[in-house]
Amino acid sequence: MSESLHTFTTMPAERQPGCPFDPPKELLEAREHGPISRFPFPDGHQGWLVTGYDLLRAVLADQRFSSRKELMRHHWAMDLAGMEIPPPPPGEFLLMDEPQHGRYRKPLVGKFTVRRMRQLTERVEQVTAEHLDAMEKAGPGTDLVTAFAKPIPAVIICELLGVPYGDRGRFQDNIDKFLSGEVGDEELIAAYLATQTYLAELVAAKRANPTDDLLSDLLDSDFTDEELKGIALILLSAGFDTTANMLGLGTFALLQNPAQLAALRNDPALIDTAVEELMRYLGIAKGFQRVALEDVELGGHTIKAGSMVVLSYNTANRDPERFTDPHLLDLRRQEGGHLGFSHGIHQCLGQQLARVEMRVAFSALVKRFPTLRLAVPAEEVALRPETADIYGVKSLPVTWDA
Repeated sequence: MSESLHTFTTMPAERQPGCPFDPPKELLEAREHGPISRFPFPDGHQGWLVTGYDLLRAVLADQRFSSRKELMRHHWAMDLAGMEIPPPPPGEFLLMDEPQHGRYRKPLVGKFTVRRMRQLTERVEQVTAEHLDAMEKAGPGTDLVTAFAKPIPAVIICELLGVPYGDRGRFQDNIDKFLSGEVGDEELIAAYLATQTYLAELVAAKRANPTDDLLSDLLDSDFTDEELKGIALILLSAGFDTTANMLGLGTFALLQNPAQLAALRNDPALIDTAVEELMRYLGIAKGFQRVALEDVELGGHTIKAGSMVVLSYNTANRDPERFTDPHLLDLRRQEGGHLGFSHGIHQCLGQQLARVEMRVAFSALVKRFPTLRLAVPAEEVALRPETADIYGVKSLPVTWDA
């Protein structure tokens, strides 16, 4: 029997004042009506919005729902009518299905195993300590995003890929621009092309002089330079932007939940569950889209072939049918299975690296600065807009007792 069907009209442009960590109220209200809603896209296409945990997880595991860029002819936030959508550039496998997706991903899987990433722990600890030392030496008062959240994952992903650390600023600003949701099309395209140019130079340099890094390891494969450039772009942007925003927004959430912060400081063994809970609670990867390749039954409704489906990860991670008190940040929560790293064939390749970085960085920060606090009222903390691919804070002014 079909469930009653709610129609969701417009994607929210911002979050509720005073609720920086909660999904927009419109999405939460849609979830209250049921796990799936009809959604009219800006160009008139009648698609779907999935807000419930079980249905969203089912879509992610079902290869009848495609990630192929060239099939994404409708977008939740803009009218694409009349626009030709090209396939993704070689190597950019996040926007591909099997078997193309697997051709790029499989050679990388063994390089991001739990064991290999844990071997990086000591280096992550060194990098974290260096940045905390610099904060302490400079004295109370800093922007935690630029002093801590961005540089730690940037150093690590640079070293993994063999990017000279002196070049970090060259790509970091550009990645910020094309993922921030705050620049115009012309500036966004310029930033993307500049990053592509840099990566082409990097691949050529590796061909000429291979070094001990992941990108050089891939030179023995049958990947072309264009493919290596695309793979590097995916790894560089995902390995930098997502973890940086988790560290920034995660610290903000801990500072706004002092009892949870105190629990983590008093019991360092909580860090593993704390990281998983912050991933669930914050939902920085808010949503993605899929397109049905054939008619699919989902939640009592028929998703017609060619229909676009918007996946709301942050409401799925707050689904009361899956998580007890879902809007509560509870670092002792034992309910696993969040979708913060996605699910299915596109589950985050670098999730074990992200876990290592967050475990080390959050633990060291709360230990080193027990009096850490916001330096501005919480409502003045600058947040990324809902149009950004990854949600987070743009800056996080903090201070502490010297």
